[in-house]
Amino acid sequence: MIIVIGNNGQLAKALRNIKSDDELIFLGRQDIDITDSQKLQETLNQFSVTAIINASAYTAVDKAESEPEAAYLLNDTAVANLARFCKKQQIHFVHVSTDYVFGGHKGSPYLPDDGYAPQSVYGASKMAGEQAIREIYPEHSCIIRTSWVYSCEGNNFVKTMLKLMNEKPELSVIDDQIGTPTSANGLAKVCLLAARNNIAGIHHFTDAGVASWYDFAVSIQQLAQQKALLCQVIPIKPISTYEYPTPAKRPAYSVLDKKSLMDSFRIQPRHWQKELSLVLDEISQSRPE
Repeated sequence: MIIVIGNNGQLAKALRNIKSDDELIFLGRQDIDITDSQKLQETLNQFSVTAIINASAYTAVDKAESEPEAAYLLNDTAVANLARFCKKQQIHFVHVSTDYVFGGHKGSPYLPDDGYAPQSVYGASKMAGEQAIREIYPEHSCIIRTSWVYSCEGNNFVKTMLKLMNEKPELSVIDDQIGTPTSANGLAKVCLLAARNNIAGIHHFTDAGVASWYDFAVSIQQLAQQKALLCQVIPIKPISTYEYPTPAKRPAYSVLDKKSLMDSFRIQPRHWQKELSLVLDEISQSRPE
């Protein structure tokens, strides 16, 4: 039995949609308090657990700047609690982390063992969670770093862009932050593989290819137009990070090197535009006639 911590987020919902022989139990906020070590143990001891996938996190990047305690509680304290439970029970632990643990100044894809240099409270809190796992239970834990996750569910860049493209006469989108969009569907499959096969270590997973947020937005419009998801086509203007200041600082370049994951998991990620097309198909199918 694999326990998924999280119920309503993009990753948890993508895991729920995977057709698998594995028994997955989803525990949301109303089912388990991962910030309380004692309560966490009492809840999880009710199950015959073989692995835990942590699909929960504090992900409000800008809000974290004014709520550091809340960010660290979910991204550090709760992660340490889960790692200790997994160590005590000798079960595998899969945890999802982020490209925001890096500084963004390297200029070439980040390797799993590159040094930390978070630029935000969110990034620092995710770094702290990783460090807790590496200190407590590195031998049977898998940290999967990813970036720019989206799906047909919840709030994400793709759904926000579709909404704005149907409402606004034009859009301005940042073109000097470079990374890789990642469909939650592919990420979910990787997490399940790690849990099922007891793969340990730190690995990077994103879809294939590289893009700026501007590139991503342009592709969303082009593909959504083809799939009749937009009622209009609007101009999209590239702008700099300087022109669109945010409370949290983002890495300028956070492409992740996926070689160790491709070798360990024996998978080849699909290009982000291919995955985007598939997710837009899901959004189209879920819309009322």
